Amino acid sequence: MLALSAEGRLPKVDYAIFADTGWEPKAVYAHLDRLEREIATPAGIPVLRVSAGNIREDALNPQKRFASMPLHILNLDGKPGMTRRQCTGEYKVKPIKKQIRSLLGYPYPARIPREVFVEQWIGISTDEFHRAKDADVRYMRNQHPLIDMGWSRGDCVRYLTSLNLANTPKSACLGCPFHGNAQWREIRANPEEWADVVAFDAAIRQGNARATANNSPLLGAAFLHRSRVPLGEAPIDHVTAAERAAQDSPVDTDAEELEHGVTDGCSPWTCRGDSEATQARFGLAA
Repeated sequence: MLALSAEGRLPKVDYAIFADTGWEPKAVYAHLDRLEREIATPAGIPVLRVSAGNIREDALNPQKRFASMPLHILNLDGKPGMTRRQCTGEYKVKPIKKQIRSLLGYPYPARIPREVFVEQWIGISTDEFHRAKDADVRYMRNQHPLIDMGWSRGDCVRYLTSLNLANTPKSACLGCPFHGNAQWREIRANPEEWADVVAFDAAIRQGNARATANNSPLLGAAFLHRSRVPLGEAPIDHVTAAERAAQDSPVDTDAEELEHGVTDGCSPWTCRGDSEATQARFGLAA
């Protein structure tokens, strides 16, 4: 959408906003720098980078409240589960809303008049039109230009390829539990990033840092990989029979997601991590 706006095929936007969790792959930051340098700046479109902090550092800091990641867990009775996902709201949605309020001239807790709002573009293609939703606040009105243009994901890829941007990386935290095996292998190809996520996986095994510091009893063991074994030992080179059997309906699309993860990465407004949490209080007192 940024490229289409810069090219004049869509109206010129006033701003582009990137919510930085502080833990994206280096390739994502390099790509963002390139977009700003080659597309946004020449078109006069400011790219605003907002952040609520570094999610990795915060998760391991006993002084911080733990904004739960959707971790794969083994409960004390041996049954598998997942923790509630709060990270997208805390590290992406909230800082974007804070920036928008600032741009409108009404920082929180100021009341924004009904007639004051922004038109916010969200990059959902026709493949996922059912994910297009209205904003949950009056001062943001969602628009979906790709759907309006009738563009599918394939159309987007072809357009990016024509701009020499075919290698656009997915935006998601390095240690996102919704990664598929292919994404874990990509991270493993970078020894520094692989060591980072393996160390984090080991660090969260015994619960979140704040709960541990408060001597709260554990309700289970947490893992980044859905196999619920340490990441350095996880079967990321193939999908195991146990993983396939754990899917609600073992069809081809499920196998595709096991391998490649969620289709669109972790967009602030369309994160595919909407699974029901089966253990909402991981690491907290029972």
